[in-house]
Amino acid sequence: MNVRSFLKFVEIQTKVASMIPFFMGTLYALYRFDDFYVLRALLMFLSLLSFDMATTAINNYYDFKKASKKHGYGYETHNAIVHHKLKESVVVATIVTLLLLAAGGGIALVTQTGLLVFLLGGLSFLIGILYSFGPIPISRMPLGELFSGLFMGFVIIFISAYIHTDDSVVTLLIQQGWVQLHINIVEVLYLFWFSVPAILGIAGIMLANNICDIEDDVENRRYTLPVYIGKKNAILLFNLLYYISFIDLIVLLLLGVNVLLVLLLLLTLIPLRKNMAVFAKNQDKATTFILSVKNFVLMNVARILVLGIAILLKSLELI
Repeated sequence: MNVRSFLKFVEIQTKVASMIPFFMGTLYALYRFDDFYVLRALLMFLSLLSFDMATTAINNYYDFKKASKKHGYGYETHNAIVHHKLKESVVVATIVTLLLLAAGGGIALVTQTGLLVFLLGGLSFLIGILYSFGPIPISRMPLGELFSGLFMGFVIIFISAYIHTDDSVVTLLIQQGWVQLHINIVEVLYLFWFSVPAILGIAGIMLANNICDIEDDVENRRYTLPVYIGKKNAILLFNLLYYISFIDLIVLLLLGVNVLLVLLLLLTLIPLRKNMAVFAKNQDKATTFILSVKNFVLMNVARILVLGIAILLKSLELI
């Protein structure tokens, strides 16, 4: 396996779905709590990227092993194991290595933070594995959009912000056999609503993928959400996700982000609506699926830029 086949195997271009929430949470903590720990950020980056690559690799390997249809767009051309003629032993070794890197980085991060990161990280690891592996993987059920959105959207943002907060959001302690959990409800709600564009954007990527694959999924016994609700309703839901995502603007205003910066985010509706219209006309994995990824990047990178400018203005005491 060379670098090119490895990057194709782990679908490196899709890692924006985890890296963007990571940077969103990091900047949120810097703006909201005025704090940043370099080592913690680097450890989370290593663990998160390794695990995201591992789950994608597992999903591709599982599809390779379980595919009923061994011809067509999704198998011969775009399954990296087939396309690059990768040895199964090398594929398995790569998956194990990535999981070990993810676990090592995660454990090191726990030593720097605390038990809550261990529990949330462990739960994320479990969901990530069950998403692609097991008797009935989550990705083969109508729950893929929900789980991918919540865990890759909210949980990643929450952890990447929490590791810089020094327990000002949630505190979890074990003393003399008692577990004490203290939650700052306001801060957690702020973080959740701030995460809405990431949650819904990632759900949109999964939904678009499943809409494009609806015929092949039925043949391969993958009963995803579009299979249950139908293509027409799935496209309607796809569009609604983007309109609902702008609810986070209220939170940005409450956090004190300059109103002009917040209003600028509304401009992203113009290209979003254009992409939504194109996808509604043609749902094709090769040509229009990428629009869901572009929508996710557009919505959330715009928020990263706005938050970055807000941090700069705050440091200059202009807001």
